[in-house]
Amino acid sequence: MRGYSALVTAVVLCGAGALAGAAERAYLHAAQEDMAWWTEARFGLFVHWGPVSLKGTEIGWSRGGERRGTGGSGPIPAEEYDRLYESFNPVEFDADEWVAIAQAAGMKYIVFTTKHHDGFCMFDTALSEYKITNSPFGRDVVAELAEACHKAGMRLGFYYSPPDWHHPDYRTERHAQYVAYLHGQLRELCTNYGQVDVIWFDGLAGTAADWDSDDLFKMIRELQPGVLINNRAGLKADFDTPEQRVGAFQNDRPWESCITICRQWAWKPDDTMKSLEECLHTLIRCAGGDGNLLFNVGPMPSGAIEPRQVERLKEMGAWLEQYGGTIYGTRGGPYRPCDWCASTCTGNVAYLHLLAPAGNEVVLPGLGARVVSSRLLTGGEVEVSQAEDGLTLSLAPALPHAIDTIVELTLDRPAGEVAPVFVSASLTAGKPATASNVYQGMKEYTADKAVDGNSASRWATDGGTYAAWLAIDLGKEVTFDRMTIDEACGTRVESYELQRRGDDGGWETVLTGGRIGPAFSREFEPITAREVRLNILKASEGPTLNEFDLYPVRGK
Repeated sequence: MRGYSALVTAVVLCGAGALAGAAERAYLHAAQEDMAWWTEARFGLFVHWGPVSLKGTEIGWSRGGERRGTGGSGPIPAEEYDRLYESFNPVEFDADEWVAIAQAAGMKYIVFTTKHHDGFCMFDTALSEYKITNSPFGRDVVAELAEACHKAGMRLGFYYSPPDWHHPDYRTERHAQYVAYLHGQLRELCTNYGQVDVIWFDGLAGTAADWDSDDLFKMIRELQPGVLINNRAGLKADFDTPEQRVGAFQNDRPWESCITICRQWAWKPDDTMKSLEECLHTLIRCAGGDGNLLFNVGPMPSGAIEPRQVERLKEMGAWLEQYGGTIYGTRGGPYRPCDWCASTCTGNVAYLHLLAPAGNEVVLPGLGARVVSSRLLTGGEVEVSQAEDGLTLSLAPALPHAIDTIVELTLDRPAGEVAPVFVSASLTAGKPATASNVYQGMKEYTADKAVDGNSASRWATDGGTYAAWLAIDLGKEVTFDRMTIDEACGTRVESYELQRRGDDGGWETVLTGGRIGPAFSREFEPITAREVRLNILKASEGPTLNEFDLYPVRGK
């Protein structure tokens, strides 16, 4: 019995140690109840703004001089860029108006750039003279925006860049002094401006050690217990942040795509602006993938948001006023987003967003749940025919809707319990994939991104890769006679071969070809295989594919 007691004691002690370890690192993640408002919100306003708006060039990146830790240099000499604030007097800045614009757009939170990589502080920090209160404007923009948000019930987030190309100690032998400066500024932001709901770091290639993120996070969560922190300070924290692209379907960890309404983060005269369709489709695809959209505007040098951008945001708000119930408070699924549709759900109800349906009849895979009722939210009628392996939706002749045809399906069980279903008829969709190389080992570019049914994601390889392969396990032997490939970044692939796994375990070439390109399609004599491999023999630069699809013989 002594041995048994000792074992129990050891297990208890080990368990206590594990619990203590978990408690010690509780600062890494917000509590689930603190995440709830954010996952329900789905839509926020990102604001990139500073003295650089006087030039109409990109914030931070257009600054010349040395970029320690990153390399490269911008077109505006550092000595000129660093003095722009001396002429910065945005007298039309009105924090209440900004908040009202966000509300009119249907946005639920605002994230503002308190300090970008250029080091200029848009708040009245006591730790630097390089700040907005030393400009002709002389006012604390962050203080006014915080007051306006709190008054209106708008959630507030602060963007803060740990990299700082202006600070003399940054990434020098005195970097520890810079880290103390960084921590001091975060203490100010978390102490002087009331409740803060989000801290949005932009750490580039920095590691947790570069910013002493463990101690930094502890301090932030002590000062703002309910705050959410993104994944860009070397620690995963609360949510992922795909940039300038809609994130892939991911319902096991929160995520938020940060995307610009125009091309540039900061204001640029006559910058190309996204159409209403592009804006709404971006939001819908994010929600359909179980993520948020943080949509960026760049205010003008005057402090006002450009009128055409305001009008576009209000148009989005008008749509959300009517159909926001299909976005707010929903989860992604049960259908995974594809190029022409996305779906969201809540309770037993699934909302199918048809973004580009081909005709008035839509055929979908089965859900493993029965549709008990249906209706068309965008006007008209829909009939649903269901079989064990699929659904057919017949829409009224006047449809589809110009931007989004929304079908409400009520199921016989909670839609969230349905395993996410791929819409694509492709045999490769959602199948296990491996590759010879992945760009910098980043999960955003892994092999599965080429078979996820989402042309906004991609498998990518490292620069200097001139040959590579992508292999897919189809799960069972199938017969196919058509292949489509969507190559990203133009036409890099110069020659390829399609292979299947032979009986001897090796790869057998069944097809060869030359250039691929963005919209490649090829038909061939039927091929039967379980495992296939696209073997890229020659490429001008690192091959990268949005999608790789194989289709069954018609009628099979």
